Parts: sequence; C-alpha cells; structure tokens
Amino acid sequence: MPRPIHSSVIVITGASSGIGRATALEFAKHNAKLVLGARYEAALREVAEDCQQLGGEVVVVRTDVTYESDIQALTRRAIEAFGRLDVWVNNAAVSVFGRFEKVPMEVFRRVMETNLFGYIYGARAALPHFRDQGNGNLINVSSVVGVTGQPYTIPYTISKYAIRGLSDSLRMELYLDNASDIHVCTVLPGSIDTPIFQHAANYTGRQVKPMTPVYPAKQVAEAIVGLVEKPQREVLVGQAAYLQTLQKTLLPEVFERMMARQVDQDHFLDYKSVPETDGNVLESMEDYTGVSGNWLDTDGRTTSDVWDMAKQTAQKIGLPISI
Repeated sequence: MPRPIHSSVIVITGASSGIGRATALEFAKHNAKLVLGARYEAALREVAEDCQQLGGEVVVVRTDVTYESDIQALTRRAIEAFGRLDVWVNNAAVSVFGRFEKVPMEVFRRVMETNLFGYIYGARAALPHFRDQGNGNLINVSSVVGVTGQPYTIPYTISKYAIRGLSDSLRMELYLDNASDIHVCTVLPGSIDTPIFQHAANYTGRQVKPMTPVYPAKQVAEAIVGLVEKPQREVLVGQAAYLQTLQKTLLPEVFERMMARQVDQDHFLDYKSVPETDGNVLESMEDYTGVSGNWLDTDGRTTSDVWDMAKQTAQKIGLPISI
C-alpha cells in the first residue's frame, strides 16, 4: 500500500522552476515532507517559503544532478532531516534546439548528463532505501517526445527515450526480486507552460516557443501526486500527447514526416531571430524561475485545432491520414 502523502518524505530534483516547482507546491498542499534540489539555491529558497506557507515541511539542498556526489548529498540530507525516503521524483532537465550537427558537443554531452545520468544517479540513490524499507516510488519525468521523437532537439529527445528504457528495465528487475511495493512510474507530458523554452540552449537563429496546444505545469504536478496515491507504469499528460502517441503507433512513417513539418512551423517564432546561446545547459540562470513561462494560450489553439493542422500538413506533403 502507498504511504499517505502527508507522512511521506519526497525528494524532487529540478525543483526551482517549471514542473519541479509546481510539483513541490502540489505536494505541500498535502502537508508532505519535501527535500528539494536544484542548482539555483536562491530560487529553491523561494519555493521552500511558498511550500511552508501551504503546510509542507521543507529542506533545500543546492544540487547539480550531473554530479553523483551531489545526488548522494541530497539523499543523506533527506535521511538526516526526516529519517526515511518514500518518493523520489527525477525531474531536473535542460534542453537544446539546433540541428544535430550544429549542437556543440559540450552542450550535447551536458544535456545527456543532466537528463539521463541525473536520473540514473537519482535511481541508484533512492532504490537501496526503498529496498531496505520494502516500499517506495521512483517517478521519472520523461516527455511525449520520448515516444514520438522530434527534430531540432535530438539530445533532449534521446535522453527522454532513454528515461523510458530506464524505467521499463528497472520495473523488470524489481519484478524478478518480488518487490511489488516498490514502484517505478514514468510521466510523459505534452507541451507544458514552463520556462524551459527560455532556458534552452539555441543554435537555430530562431526564437523557440512551445508547440501548441500548451498545458499548465500544474496538470503535470497533479499527475505526479496521483502516481504517489495510485502508482501506474506510465501516464501521459495532455490530450495532444495521447493523440501524438496514437498517430506514432498506427502510422509511424506518416507521423514522422508530418511531425517534422509541424515542429518546423510551430516550435519557433519566425519573425524573431536570436543569437546563439548555451542557455542554462552549462550554468544555471537567475531569470525565469517561476512555474510558468507565460506561454499558456498564447495563440488560443485547441487540441482539435492542432489535429486539423496535422491533417492539413499531411495533405500538403501528399500523405493520407484517416485516424
């Protein structure tokens, strides 16, 4: 049986902004005991104050997930403060936009170190405690692009595919160990209103924006809280994410050609050119530390509008589509 949230000790990485910050606030409403990690400590302390006002007990630890020693320190602090560890939310992530050959290898590597090795370190830190207790919940935040793929964000996409593989394989090992009360859950959000698009490294010369439709980060946070109350293998967030995975499953070749065009047309503000930037991939940024990136409903499109656009795109490039 899952431990009640109000008595659970919950670690969240990448808690200073976006989905991580929204998730911390959502757990705080349930009076959880929170251990929050991120690179930018000042923003973490702001989150902690907000969580405390909502009823949560909070400890913050400056954490760079690319260093296993930082993850180990985060784990020790959780045990020192609260005596146990019940839920680990692997959430810290960075992103980069650029053609495959144009992304600097240092940035490519750091995306993988943050998004994948950060999760590996987190899982290796949490699972021994879960095994000792006989229960626990590891929640890995992936993305719908970990199912569908996407151009221009290949390092990010590779990492999100790998996170699903990590989760799937860990569940199999736990099954072999008869560890039925230790859960590994994967969250697959669609396009979410967070500052990751302002934080992203960018080598395209074009201003990036989220794909439409855009969903609030609170929706992902609520899904994560739901996985603590009722664990599931995977959960998609956003109707568009369901639609895209269905398209990919039923018509993969059609979907890939259509998605390439959609990303090229809808992931950028073509009227605004920008200089190249490493974003927050190599170093944390002090700007845009809130939950929202102020992208929600920027153009008023609905899921049905996006589906209509998908069909129109398919027709333009001569591909049949009937689903």
